[in-house]
Amino acid sequence: MTRPDQPASAAASDETLFGPEAADYARYRPGLPDAAVRLLAATQHGVPAPVLLDLGTGTGQVPRALLPVLHRLAHVYMVDVNASMLAAARAAVEPDRGACTVDVFTGAAHTFAPAAPGRAPTLITCCRSFHWMARPEVLSMADRVAAPHTVMAIMGDGSLWTHQADWAAALRPLIQNYLGEDRRAGPHSTYAEPDRSYEDDLADSAFSAVTEHSFPLSRVWTPEDVIGYLRTTSFARPALFAGHHPEFEAAALRLLQDHASGSVLKEDAVFTVLLARRPGGDA
Repeated sequence: MTRPDQPASAAASDETLFGPEAADYARYRPGLPDAAVRLLAATQHGVPAPVLLDLGTGTGQVPRALLPVLHRLAHVYMVDVNASMLAAARAAVEPDRGACTVDVFTGAAHTFAPAAPGRAPTLITCCRSFHWMARPEVLSMADRVAAPHTVMAIMGDGSLWTHQADWAAALRPLIQNYLGEDRRAGPHSTYAEPDRSYEDDLADSAFSAVTEHSFPLSRVWTPEDVIGYLRTTSFARPALFAGHHPEFEAAALRLLQDHASGSVLKEDAVFTVLLARRPGGDA
């Protein structure tokens, strides 16, 4: 996980990449493993009124997972460049927020600034989104706004493009047949192998004390679920197919059904959490 799974771009906009697919994103993107949620909650032990800053919040998976577990959570900032995602996120957290207050910030993560003083984040999370960001600038922003003992959590588990399940591997050449050999990264760019890991980024930041936590997991998909997930990706979203998306989805569904065992597809993955603190912070 600790190498970015897709290229970052200062010009990348989730409104361009994911805006039309916000509903599919909420429905088909896997949530956080329970063990990872418990780990995040444990970082706030002893914090009387935790404040969460969730960068690249998407449809709010992180706050949705934490609110029922971290009952002392006092405030949540949700940050995304996509207004559709933020609207979905705000609606999703409403049933569980209780007395917790919520602010949304529409814009690039590195431009975030709290709307009011006195609510310094004590936990900053970035789940499956750090690769889209101006990472050094994000870490500098975090240093400016964070409380003294803030914990940063950078998390992810890759994407179906990189997974090694036979059905996932078979999808890649089908996508390439429609979109070209190079892996797409939205409408205007292609994937380029990164030259820095997340650990490299953190080592050069104020949050250079890092521990890594890995959670193996097994997922079960239906072919239809995979089709829905693909609509949310930067490498196979519908707008990339220039009118051929229905044809692609029909071919992909046949391929997945051929690989399914008992109408399901299995995926083994590892969800990795990098917990980063300023040196001298609590371990």
